[in-house]
Amino acid sequence: MSSTFHRIYLSVFVAIVFITLVTFIYMGTSYYSTGLEERVYHTDHKALKPSGFIGHGLGIAGSVSMILGVSLYMARKRYRFLSRAGLLKHWLEFHIFLCTLGPLLVLFHTAFKFGGLVAISFWSMVAVFISGIIGRFIYLQIPHSIEGRELSLNEIRDMKSDIVSVAKVKYKLDDETCNILADSVKRKTLIYHSNVFVRLFNSYINDLKVKNSVKALLKRKKISSSESKQLIDLVSNDIMINRRIEQLETMQKFFRYWHVIHLPFAIVMLIIMIVHVGVTILFGYRWIF
Repeated sequence: MSSTFHRIYLSVFVAIVFITLVTFIYMGTSYYSTGLEERVYHTDHKALKPSGFIGHGLGIAGSVSMILGVSLYMARKRYRFLSRAGLLKHWLEFHIFLCTLGPLLVLFHTAFKFGGLVAISFWSMVAVFISGIIGRFIYLQIPHSIEGRELSLNEIRDMKSDIVSVAKVKYKLDDETCNILADSVKRKTLIYHSNVFVRLFNSYINDLKVKNSVKALLKRKKISSSESKQLIDLVSNDIMINRRIEQLETMQKFFRYWHVIHLPFAIVMLIIMIVHVGVTILFGYRWIF
């Protein structure tokens, strides 16, 4: 998949979610903002109530979307015969799309009325969605190959550029400037803090200061804007790699803990969803079937 097609691929997903959200907000604001007791008299009640034509359809579409999103991604990860069916990261993006669209559709299916056993499934779904966002952030902090394989520490180190050679050979910078650039991409030892989140925040702030000092240096040296941007990109890349090397063990640990939290919520959501569907069918609710 080319970079251009990949951008289109992601843009279509974002557009579908955004259009879906805007459409149902526009269509249903009047109904959803009406009190529960008065909704029965609303003109849209027959269509938008959870058992209505649109409401019921949203529940089916949202449930199918989530089930497909989870099952297809798990199948791609587990079954070797699917290893050639596209890159794992593209399947992950498709998984994220379906598991973002699905909860959105289910939210409108509920008509913002939560109660009983279904409420447990709904809030489990919310927990899965939020933990999925957190998991995506952690996943991005762990470098992966283009196929989606987690890189080893040595492979991550090999990603760093020789910024001194580039600065001397390509940009003809003096030794003093080259040495400052080399020093800027060395990992500085920060004051240790017992809280891991404070350490991560301090590391981010320190990296920001380093990049700003490099920008100021290149400006003083009267480096052209195009060359300056290229050098800053190199420095930023090396700083990012250093940070990921430093945080690799922590992020891998977080990712293992994340799986322990994410999976139970997903299982609870799925079990109660199946029970909900079974009860719905048992009581004779039908959609277009």
